[in-house]
Amino acid sequence: MKEVTATAATVEEAVELALAQLGVPRERADIVVIDEGKKGWFGLFGGRPAVVKAVLKIDPVEETVRFLQQVITQMGAEGANIEVARRGKQVTLHIQGGPVGLLIGKHGQTLNALQFLTQLVANRHADEYVSIAVDVENYRERRKQALVELAHKLAARVVKTGKEVKLEPMPAHERKIIHLALAGNKHVSTYSIGVDPHRSIVVSPAAGKKSSRKEAPL
Repeated sequence: MKEVTATAATVEEAVELALAQLGVPRERADIVVIDEGKKGWFGLFGGRPAVVKAVLKIDPVEETVRFLQQVITQMGAEGANIEVARRGKQVTLHIQGGPVGLLIGKHGQTLNALQFLTQLVANRHADEYVSIAVDVENYRERRKQALVELAHKLAARVVKTGKEVKLEPMPAHERKIIHLALAGNKHVSTYSIGVDPHRSIVVSPAAGKKSSRKEAPL
């Protein structure tokens, strides 16, 4: 943890000096007043300066990026770099370059694991919840488009055959994509079965929906 101690005529001046040494604004540091100082007689005798300590606050996003960079490097992705996109409390870490297939894994399983770990790291250091998303070469958007196309193809099959179709297990955010893609289709309904990480979506003819299937969609 980076910290500096500064001495000046007043506490405020000492704080400004400490922040300047750290190179950060006031909100990025915790200030501890070690000695408030004392004015001397006539400003000359018996006085002592103020002493403060400034401790740099940990930036949860910076810590998360550092952690992710270490992990992907150990995985063999030395040439990959991470770009950060912040939007309020929503942060997306874009991994560019390196062995894309290795970092994504089958159906994004490795990528999802990296995202889970970085989410834990971020909120271990954050005062408030921060949502972390990890993407590799825009895989998330390409996967979303593929799932939407798959949803419509399966819906067409269900309508044609009158038989429900069960998909392979998916994480919650991918199941949500399927549910939303078919939410406006009056000919089919969707529901989920199983327990994570083996929870799956079933696409069923709308007329075949049963009350026993009234469960959480994800």
